[in-house]
Amino acid sequence: MLFEVWAPEARERVELHLPRGDAGATCAMERDPVRDGWWAVSAPAADGSRYGFALDGGPVRPDPRSRRQPDGPDGLSAVVEHGTYDWRVPWDGRGLPGAVLYELHVGTFTREGTFDAAAGRLAHLAELGITHVELMPVCPFPGTHGWGYEGVSLWAVHEPYGGPDGLKRFVDAAHAAGLGVVLDVVHNHLGPSGNYLPLFGPYFTETHHTPWGAAVNLDAPGSDEVRAYLRESALSWLRDYRLDGLRLDAVHALADTRALHFLEELSTAVDTLSGDLGRPLFLIAESDQGDPRTTTPRAAGGLGLHAQWNDDFHHALHTALTGESQGYYADFAADPLRALTKTLTRAFFHDGTYSTFRGRTHGRPLNRATTPAHRFLGYAQTHDQIGNRALGDRLSASLSPGLLACAAALVLTSPFTPMLFMGEEWGARTPWQFFTDHTDPELAEAVRNGRRREFGAHGWAEEDIPDPQDPRTRERSCLDWSEPDGEPHARLLAWYRELIALRRSHPDLGDPDLAAVRAAHATNGAGRWIAYRRGDIRVAVNLAEDPATIGLGRNGRCRVLAEWEPVEAPGTDGVLVLPPESCVVLGS
Repeated sequence: MLFEVWAPEARERVELHLPRGDAGATCAMERDPVRDGWWAVSAPAADGSRYGFALDGGPVRPDPRSRRQPDGPDGLSAVVEHGTYDWRVPWDGRGLPGAVLYELHVGTFTREGTFDAAAGRLAHLAELGITHVELMPVCPFPGTHGWGYEGVSLWAVHEPYGGPDGLKRFVDAAHAAGLGVVLDVVHNHLGPSGNYLPLFGPYFTETHHTPWGAAVNLDAPGSDEVRAYLRESALSWLRDYRLDGLRLDAVHALADTRALHFLEELSTAVDTLSGDLGRPLFLIAESDQGDPRTTTPRAAGGLGLHAQWNDDFHHALHTALTGESQGYYADFAADPLRALTKTLTRAFFHDGTYSTFRGRTHGRPLNRATTPAHRFLGYAQTHDQIGNRALGDRLSASLSPGLLACAAALVLTSPFTPMLFMGEEWGARTPWQFFTDHTDPELAEAVRNGRRREFGAHGWAEEDIPDPQDPRTRERSCLDWSEPDGEPHARLLAWYRELIALRRSHPDLGDPDLAAVRAAHATNGAGRWIAYRRGDIRVAVNLAEDPATIGLGRNGRCRVLAEWEPVEAPGTDGVLVLPPESCVVLGS
C-alpha cells in the first residue's frame, strides 16, 4: 500500500510507523521528486491497519488525511478501504429543488447517540415527509459528546458515533427510506485539541484572522495544497459515503483574496463529480454577507453554490413571534411584520440597507427574476439559533401551540426550501444546550468560564448557565421520543405532516419564482397578521391574541386546504376572519 503525506515542515526526514501487536515497523519515506513537500513509501497494510507519521525524529502523529481515528484525535490513524463496504441500496440521488430538510445532531437525536440508533428513527422522518437529513458535523473531536464544530481530521468520522462504517450504514438506511443525506462540514477552522496540521505544513496563516484565530490558508504561500486538502475532503464525503450534499459552515470566515475564490473552485469540482457519478450533488452555504453572488451561477459571475441558509428570514420570523430585540434581532424588531414581508418576497432583509447592529449598510439586492427561491433555506429554528442562547431554549419553551403552528405554516408554505430542526415538528420541550467533552482540563475550564462570562455580561447569573462539561447538559439536550404520542405534541406533529403533504401536492407551493410572491401585513398597530399569495394558494397567519379581519381581495370563492383552528373561507368579498394565534392555507 502506498502511504503519502504532505509535510513541507519536515527538514530532513519523515517516517511511517506501522505498529503490529507488540512489534512495529518504521519505514523511511522518500521525497517526491515532482510534488514539492510530499513524502511517500510503500508498505504492507490492510483495512484497519494503524499508522502514523513522525517528522524529523519527533513524536508519531496522525495522518492529516486520516480516514479513521479509532482512538480519537490524538491516536494513530487507521487505513480505510472504502471499496470493501457492501452498499445495499442503489441510489440515483435526490436534488435540492422540492426538498424539505431536517437538521439532525447524531449525539442527541437519540439517547444512544449513534448512527445506528439514529437510523432506527428514520421511518419517522419519511412519514413526516422529509426529503433530506442534514447531519451536523461528524469529524472526530475530543471525548464522546459535543456539537462537532471543533472537529479535526477532516476526512474521518467520529468513532463514538460509529466511525466510517456507521456513517455508511446510516446513509444506506436513509436511502432505503427515500431520504437524501447532507453533511455539515467545517472548513473555516479546526478544533484546538488534536489539531496537528501546523506541524506538517502551512495549513493556517497569520495573513488573516477569524474569531477562532489564524485563518485557514487559502491564499498565502502553500495554499495550493491546503485548498486541495479541503476540496478533496469534500469530494470524498460525496463520493465515498454517497452523500447528496454538503452544508458549508460560516463561509464568510473563509478569507481568500485569490482571483479564483476557493468556493468557486469547490463548486466547480462538485459539479464535475456530479456529472461523473450521474447523480445530483449540491452545496449549501452558511453566510451572513447578504450577497447574492454566493448562489449566482459561475457563468454569471457568481461563486456557483447551490443554496444558502437565510438567516434574515429566520430573524424576521423570530422577532415577529417572540418580540425579542436584543443583538442582531434589533434590526428586525423595529417592524417585524414588515421585515417578514420583505424577506418572503425578496429573501434578504439587508440588501444595501443600514444595519444598526453592524453600524453600517449591509448586503445587496438579488435579482428575483433570475434567482430561484429554492436557493434559500427558510427555517424557524436551527442548532445555532437555539444552542447559542444562554439556556438553549426552543421556541416551544415560550410560545403557545398556536404560535408554533403559525411558525410552521410560514416556513412550510414559504417560497424557500424549508428546513426543520430535530424535534421541532412536535414542539419538543427538551432544550438543546451547548455541551462539550474536552479531555484537556485547562481547555475544559476555559470553555466553561468563557460561556459563563459571555452570558454574565448580558445580565444572566453565571450559576444559571449550564456547564458545557457536565454530562447532564448533553443528557438534557437529547430528544424525548415519548413526547410525540402526547398532547399538544401529537396535534402539532399532525399539522407539520399536513403542511408538508400540501407543499408536495400543490405545485404553486414549489414555484421557484420569488418575484411572483405577493404579501401584505397589518400596519399602524392594527393587529399582528401577515398574508401572502403564491399562485392560487393564499396563506394567512394571525399572531395576535385577538381575531384578525383580513381583506384578501375579491377573487371568487376559495376553499380551506389546511387550518390550525376552524375557520370559514372568505366569501366573494375576500374578507377572512382568522382566530387568535392561528393560520390557514386557502386554495381555489
